Amino acid sequence: MKLRTVLMGAVATLVMAPAAMAERGRDGQVNLILWQAPSTMNPYLSGGTKEMIAASLTLEPLAGFDAEGNIYLRLAAEMPSLENGGIAEDLRSITWKLRDDIKWSDGTDFTADDVVFTAEYCMHPEGGCSQLAKFEGVESVEAVDPHTVRITFTEPRPDPFTTFVGSQSPILQKAQFADCLGANAPTCTDQNFSPVGTGGFRVTQFLTNDTISLEANPEYRDPDKPAFATMLVKGGGDAAGAARSVLETGEFDYAWNTQLAPDVIASMEAAGRGQVSAAFGSLVERLHINLTNPSSSLPEGERSTSQHPHPFLSDPAVRQALSMAIDRELLVEIGYGTSGQPTCNYVPAPEAWASDNTDCLAQDIEGANALLEEAGWVMGGNGVRAKDGVELRMLYQTSVNAVRQDFQALIKQWWSEIGIDAELKTVDASVFFGSDAGSPDTLQKFYADVQMYADNFDGVNPTPYLSKWTCNKTPSPANQWQGENISRFCDEEYDQLVAQLGGIIDPDERAEMGRRMNDMLTKDSNAIIPLVYRGTASAHANTLGGVQLNAWDSEIWNTADWYRIAE
Repeated sequence: MKLRTVLMGAVATLVMAPAAMAERGRDGQVNLILWQAPSTMNPYLSGGTKEMIAASLTLEPLAGFDAEGNIYLRLAAEMPSLENGGIAEDLRSITWKLRDDIKWSDGTDFTADDVVFTAEYCMHPEGGCSQLAKFEGVESVEAVDPHTVRITFTEPRPDPFTTFVGSQSPILQKAQFADCLGANAPTCTDQNFSPVGTGGFRVTQFLTNDTISLEANPEYRDPDKPAFATMLVKGGGDAAGAARSVLETGEFDYAWNTQLAPDVIASMEAAGRGQVSAAFGSLVERLHINLTNPSSSLPEGERSTSQHPHPFLSDPAVRQALSMAIDRELLVEIGYGTSGQPTCNYVPAPEAWASDNTDCLAQDIEGANALLEEAGWVMGGNGVRAKDGVELRMLYQTSVNAVRQDFQALIKQWWSEIGIDAELKTVDASVFFGSDAGSPDTLQKFYADVQMYADNFDGVNPTPYLSKWTCNKTPSPANQWQGENISRFCDEEYDQLVAQLGGIIDPDERAEMGRRMNDMLTKDSNAIIPLVYRGTASAHANTLGGVQLNAWDSEIWNTADWYRIAE
């Protein structure tokens, strides 16, 4: 089996294209398949990884994270530091000097005003920004001059490389999005589908949940890149079909998220056309518990909102029993093999931030039954526990994917052994991870009791990732269902820790607080039930050069460096 597991800090060496061939567009077309089809090219309006990845083809941040997790410059001219004055001595601000040679793909100048506008766009109280956690603790963003931006924080920030660093918070063009602030943000279809960018490619056509056509950006700062003149991004299908289109048929060059069983991957790689690589970053397959009531008997606009607590998942004993009943070792074995590890942590990396919690690793059906019995949930003759007329029956949803459906079937069986009945629901991935506020099936709307998915954070600072779970980030009609707090977790102590975390300077103390917050979300509350710490796995053809799978940023972070290898 050729599955390559790239651990943190160990990546393949980039093989450069021959200098003699350095000419933009020389290699024709490259074809990508994102079987979870993107529904927008604006990552501020979707928390889905597929949208962030698609947007990274054209939109860029000031700096990014390379395949080893190191920060590197993109639109900025130099890395701010204490030594060069870019980071203030009191740690209350960071000043970015921007490159003066950057053009938007429409030929206009990129300036500090675009950066300031993007902050205003995401921080607008009516905008429902999906990346609001990236702006946690930001007091102001101001243009010092046309090529200098200062970000001021509400308190000292020992790690200021969160806002506008990484593909989750890129820069939008002010001229294009000026009329898209606040409640208008989702209505700007042309802007959201075809954003003007500074990256290697620009959008020529966007078909929702279908295909994205792009061409080399004629204004890209390196005149010899990208090597490909055009790019086609195809959406739809499933992980198996996507992997097959690269590894067996050769129809596509790159397939994102080939989440398949190890034996399935091995059989496809045997064709000799390509390989699947996996890189470990911070990706965790997990269950989210809905702490609010998703019942269809409630008026529209009140389902899955803080107005109505969940009738039985509000009971900590029920949530703990759900976790205790799961055999995570078996899930890894059938779903991921060497590219997965059982975990009890929402934040599995970096190592200093990973809690030593291992309580969930051993399945305990007997203990889960005893816990429910003690909490007053009595087993009925139909095999379902009940209390005060409320039965433990719930809807368990996830996206369409063979591994996830295997997980659903196993977990449903384990839960039945403790008197909990789970109805299984699958949603097309393009819808589930989509941004349509009118759809009842998005993960943000969460019209189910339990749902399963995975995402991760960019870079090696988990602070914004942990900051997503404050009370004010709960999805609701007021923010077009774009809030980040999917489980509707709300704890005043946790909110206070988020406020404090950004200002802690000592790295050991920061990591300790991060571990505490991880435990509050997982073993203390079981609002999030981690299952598998999994590698980011994708397939690429042997004829596609320059690929470096990145688990710390957009995994296709360097498409401008890709090129064709002659067969």
